[in-house]
Amino acid sequence: MAEKSAFVVSADWLEEHLGQEGLRIVDASWYLPAQERDARTEYEAGHIPGAVFFDQDAAVEPGADLPHTLPRPAVFTEHVSALGISDGDTIVVYDGPGMLAAPRVWWMFRVMGAAKVYVLDGGIDRWKADGRPMSTEIPVYPKGVFNAAFDASAVVGFDEMRAVVASGSSQIADARSAGRFTGKEAEPRPGLRSGRMPGARNVPVLSLSENGHLKSLDALRATLEGAGIDPSAPVVTTCGSGVTAAVITLALNSLGNQDARLYDGSWSEWASRDDTPVETGEQ
Repeated sequence: MAEKSAFVVSADWLEEHLGQEGLRIVDASWYLPAQERDARTEYEAGHIPGAVFFDQDAAVEPGADLPHTLPRPAVFTEHVSALGISDGDTIVVYDGPGMLAAPRVWWMFRVMGAAKVYVLDGGIDRWKADGRPMSTEIPVYPKGVFNAAFDASAVVGFDEMRAVVASGSSQIADARSAGRFTGKEAEPRPGLRSGRMPGARNVPVLSLSENGHLKSLDALRATLEGAGIDPSAPVVTTCGSGVTAAVITLALNSLGNQDARLYDGSWSEWASRDDTPVETGEQ
């Protein structure tokens, strides 16, 4: 059997461990308007038993101008503690289709110091299709004890991203679709230029999974190398607003890369400015 990521758990494993003490399940579903799905409404209509809802539009830095800005450790701690999550828990994160938005929350927990964090392979769409248990009960847990240990080195800010683009000091992997990457398709957020950062390589988020299941390690390596990314060398991951970039980060970490950092502002920041270089067309 092909070797899979150590950061992914199967639906069989999760179903077997439902109700286990110290296990926290997190629904981290999030969608663009074009996907015509409402994450919270779907959660309230039915979720994996015991799962809490993590609102990716709310768990952000207060007052930030950009979508999905990583919150300060104190803000993150307050948010997840209120959900009943402690830093020593085994945390399993899922989304709707699998390997789309959940890895962002997986990454957030890891950046904040949680050690036992995993993504559910296949997402809740596959869970439901397989007839596994569902619940409409909204769980209420005692307040968690989450002591954040923030790894600032895992996050790239604008000034550093500008330096990376100028110097070529790191590979850049962009998770957006090929059309957005080349500039042939307009950005879903108004006011943003189309195209990519000079030197970036396109690793469309859906190329890393099959039917919501993260590819095997060999297949991940082949996909990244096919896109022009050396999985063993430093990489900065990026996307539209910092969500799907984390799927590339998950793939790289799964392959043992310890120098995969995420540009939190991503294209929403880069393309909103008039002083940043942008390329269009085929690579």
